[in-house]
Amino acid sequence: MSDLLTHAEYQALAGDLNPPRSPFIDGKYHTGRGAVMTTTNPATGAVIAEITTANADDVDLAVEKAREAFDQGHWSKMDPDGRKDVLIRLCKLMTRNRRELAVMESIESGKPILDCETIDIPEAIHTIKWHAEAIDKIYDQTAPTGDDALSIIVREPIGVVAAVLPWNFPLLMLAWKIGPALAAGCSVIVKPAEQTSLTALRMAELAAEAGVPRGVFQVLPGDGPSIGEPLGMHMDIDMVSFTGSTETGRRFLRYAADSNLKKVVLECGGKNPAVVLADAENLDLVAGHVVNAAFWNMGENCSANSRLIVHKDVKAELMDKITARVRDWKTGDPLDPANHLGALIDGEHQQKVAGYL
Repeated sequence: MSDLLTHAEYQALAGDLNPPRSPFIDGKYHTGRGAVMTTTNPATGAVIAEITTANADDVDLAVEKAREAFDQGHWSKMDPDGRKDVLIRLCKLMTRNRRELAVMESIESGKPILDCETIDIPEAIHTIKWHAEAIDKIYDQTAPTGDDALSIIVREPIGVVAAVLPWNFPLLMLAWKIGPALAAGCSVIVKPAEQTSLTALRMAELAAEAGVPRGVFQVLPGDGPSIGEPLGMHMDIDMVSFTGSTETGRRFLRYAADSNLKKVVLECGGKNPAVVLADAENLDLVAGHVVNAAFWNMGENCSANSRLIVHKDVKAELMDKITARVRDWKTGDPLDPANHLGALIDGEHQQKVAGYL
């Protein structure tokens, strides 16, 4: 992206933000009945917002409104062109507000503004646009039968979907989940990570502005026991899509088994090695890939390269090349577009990472 701002300009935008501070239920911000949660800038420790979280009663209310919206059919039974037009309008609103979303994403997650501007926000817009464009291009099927029968395969929205997000790619993961769900005609309830609720809440507001009906896209900030578990156990939720730790993913499988056997889609943690053999031809290229895979997004990535297995004959040369490349990665204030590394998400995670050394 050629129109990046200066460090000072991004800081000014951050100072002008008016972040959302409460759950988004039934088409509007709603006074949450849970505890107050502090969202801080992991790079500076400064308080960004005090958010009134949701509780189990708010979960019930959101599910009720989501089911009501689904059954009324204002979205679930809208013609494909109609849903497509609304989601395209949402993409245009995201583009209009891309700087606000990028700065919000950076200051609450510690991600470099360079990545937010050139990867996270554009890819989130692209994801929703792709699914919007697919709406009128996915067809039902007629299965072969005898002359006295007609067999038709019809694709229908599953119903009410809960989307539980991680903190490492807050907006992009939201787009990956709401894009296909909204395109299909589902009602979606989003539970963002406790550390990174702001962009999800702002997206719900933009969706309402784009024309997504009330109850179709709702956001419930809060912690796992207060929001995640009630969503997972709720008898009127048809599907959960979760991205996060393997431990929590197992919990959602248990919640489904103990409730209504809802469908569960999990994207859990990974442990990813890079293996370099003695006949590797271009160690400069290998070093670049290893450094990017290990340290991009501060290593906060389920597909991060967390282990390096190298043949002893090329170990010394490869390590020299890796070390030289790491020195080129600038770190500092995430709002400075010259920096490639920002801040880890919080002190607890920083201690965990330091414990690996």
